Amino acid sequence: MRTDTPIVTRLADYRPSDYLAETIALDILLHPTSTRVTAETLFRANPEGRAGAPLMLDGDELTLRAVLLDGQALPPETVEATPQGLILHRPPARPFRLTVVTELDPDANTKLMGLYRSSGIYCTQCEADGFRRITYALDRPDVMSVYTTRIEAEAEEAPTLLGNGNLVEAGRVEGTGRHYAVWHDPFPKPGYLFAIVGGRLGRVGKSYVTSSGRQVEIAVHVEPGKEGRAEYALDALERSMRWDERVFGREYDLDVFNIVAVSDFNMGAMENKGLNIFNDKYVLASPDTATDADYANIEAVIAHEYFHNWTGNRITCRDWFQLCLKEGLTVFRDQEFSSDQRSRAVHRIGEVRTLRARQFSEDAGPLAHPVRPSQYREINNFYTATVYEKGAEIVRMLRTLLGEADFTAGMARYFETCDGTAATVEDFLSAFAAASGRDLSAFAKWYDQAGTPAVSAKAAYDEAARSFRLDLTQATPPTPGQEEKEPLVLPIALGLVSAAGGELPLACEEVRPDGVHVMAGESATLVFRDLDERPVPSLFRNFSAPVKLTLALSDEDMLVLLRHDRDPFNRWQAAQTVALRLLAARASRRAADPGPAALERLGEALDAALARDAESDPAFAAALIALPGEAEIAQEIGQEIDPDAVRAAFVEARRTVGRTLAPRLADIRRATEEAGPYSPDATGAGRRSLRNMALDLLAQADPETGREEARRQIAQATNMTDRLAGLAVLAQIPGPDREDAFRAFAERYAEEPLVLDKWLGLQAAIPESGTLERVRALMGHPAFAMSNPNRVRALIGSFVLANPTQFHRPDGAGYRFLAGQVLALNGSNPQVAARLLTAFSTWRRMEPGRRREAEAALAAIADAPGLSRDVADIVARSLAIA
Repeated sequence: MRTDTPIVTRLADYRPSDYLAETIALDILLHPTSTRVTAETLFRANPEGRAGAPLMLDGDELTLRAVLLDGQALPPETVEATPQGLILHRPPARPFRLTVVTELDPDANTKLMGLYRSSGIYCTQCEADGFRRITYALDRPDVMSVYTTRIEAEAEEAPTLLGNGNLVEAGRVEGTGRHYAVWHDPFPKPGYLFAIVGGRLGRVGKSYVTSSGRQVEIAVHVEPGKEGRAEYALDALERSMRWDERVFGREYDLDVFNIVAVSDFNMGAMENKGLNIFNDKYVLASPDTATDADYANIEAVIAHEYFHNWTGNRITCRDWFQLCLKEGLTVFRDQEFSSDQRSRAVHRIGEVRTLRARQFSEDAGPLAHPVRPSQYREINNFYTATVYEKGAEIVRMLRTLLGEADFTAGMARYFETCDGTAATVEDFLSAFAAASGRDLSAFAKWYDQAGTPAVSAKAAYDEAARSFRLDLTQATPPTPGQEEKEPLVLPIALGLVSAAGGELPLACEEVRPDGVHVMAGESATLVFRDLDERPVPSLFRNFSAPVKLTLALSDEDMLVLLRHDRDPFNRWQAAQTVALRLLAARASRRAADPGPAALERLGEALDAALARDAESDPAFAAALIALPGEAEIAQEIGQEIDPDAVRAAFVEARRTVGRTLAPRLADIRRATEEAGPYSPDATGAGRRSLRNMALDLLAQADPETGREEARRQIAQATNMTDRLAGLAVLAQIPGPDREDAFRAFAERYAEEPLVLDKWLGLQAAIPESGTLERVRALMGHPAFAMSNPNRVRALIGSFVLANPTQFHRPDGAGYRFLAGQVLALNGSNPQVAARLLTAFSTWRRMEPGRRREAEAALAAIADAPGLSRDVADIVARSLAIA
């Protein structure tokens, strides 16, 4: 591979910093092409470090203008500086102040790390290692400093100047057109949480009174003229703050809390202390420009970043191997918040669908890694579904394992003992062990072992003995670097369901009164007594552990669960299991084709479920009739995947189910016509979700009827949710109506980049042979810009991640296209390039012809000169290059 030999960072090699940075005073003179940063840092030797060691500061593409020790110039032989670092060879043994002056070019910073400009707005992104692109620093999460930041800019160019902490001073610079603001953050933090913003911004805000009576000014800053679209984000912030006080006892600690939306951002958002910076996709919303899903995502991401104030900021991570400690825990917290705001059952289904689509696939491919990895080449590549979503599932399992009371006590102890520290997974688990008196050493394996456990369950009923036996086994497949696997602790929430409906008693010593069995070994046998009928077991209720379950039950037993299980998740799961069995059999051709009759029986069962749930819980009803997608079918097949066969099975299943359900779906469409003003609340969103799912299935059953109904819905829509749903249906039906609808949509929203992202994404996902050329043509459209991550994700990302038949074309053209785009982005924005490259994660599971084409495309990337660390790491792991 044509790249410098990557440095491998290992958890086992961790040692504390030789120096601590107690305070950092920054003076930042903003200019589009020559920003000057003066950083004065008070250093002292770390008692846990190496005595007399040189001070080695991190840098990244920096231009040094001056360096002073205690205000004095340094002899040249005592300091060594390059764009990538600064070494002070003989620092004083006493505390000392080092002043470093650097010069930056924000306009030229296309990597969007460090200080850059987005649509004329100065902003920063410092996680994981962007602070070193602003000044030379000990840029590691266990070095925590108190920051004071003075920001100066042209008042006309940047009338708003924001920083971490509280505003302590502001004014004009005499004799100039410039002004300044000084911000002080009293809470020590690592450099990755540093932030500033400068620009012309609109503001919406209000006063918030905490549970203890403190007044906090909360505000959302956006592009001028879009203030009205930030109202929902402000409301979500207020609800998040109140919820965290009530549920976790966490109160906000500064006098202000600011959110800023920018249009160029590599991630979703960033939790900088007191100054969260967001991708504008997760802030801006109005009924005409945002869907129900957009509103829900804004609510969730606002909450996630706010919750980081305690799980990430007040308690940060000791090193980047502990990333799951802040991200997994905070995802759990935002999921609980969203579940309380909306339908808990539907939200749980969504969480699991995301986990299976992203994280289970990750676990099954060459990029598999533990929730806490043991080593990395590029930390930016470990902001993954494994760290976030699987990390959240571990916290949820911990709650199930310990019970609500002990979990709550453990969280309180964690906040109390670790506040103001850079913590580890061991610190987190120790708090729960102390609060509960439980030994969690076996449970801790979840953090260090990669892979998705496969659980097999076999059942037998003894009528004479009136007993029911469950035999459980678990095994985790090998993953890169971990051939041998140990059994994991699995909390299995379960129940026994009568064929006629109702719960049967759990008379079994190995099952707790709350219906949970804790499986700790490779196998377990549960015997339930005093049963007068054969029960149907309902296992892993509410998805109590992130496993793949193979349950030796007939389709009829599964449909009993669909009809009668009191656990909503397992009702949904039963329908999914039956559908996946049928679809995988048809798509893989490894088993006898069950034929259309089996699909019709599934459709009849779903029809009965709709009759029960459509009116009382439309969001849940919509989830029930959403058949498994192509990625889920491919995952079920496992190996030798033919995406075209998967697509054919998927289309046929939806057509058959759509025809079976057609009369009821038509009734649902009539009964759920939009009435009154749009509201993004759970009730309205649920009704629209079911109505639009009905349209989708009706179009599958009868494309001509679907075409007309979609056109009518687009014409009559009063909100983006319904308008986009109609366009999504038309997108799947070739013909002039589709192209006319795309043109009209683009004209209507020509000045709305976030809406046009949806337009780009729908076209990129069309499963037709001409789509690759359509994508190439759209790359020349004014709505697309290779320099903007949102545009790249919308068009190229949708093609490679949401269009399996065309990305995985047998001729390899999709693979070669992605390879070209990755190399085009490699120099300008390596983070975005590397994330696109993860689309190759399933390549080894394709059939032989596609495997050869994918491997050739990956090899071409590996052989390219000048690969960034981000891209080099992903391609090396994908090809298993040491």
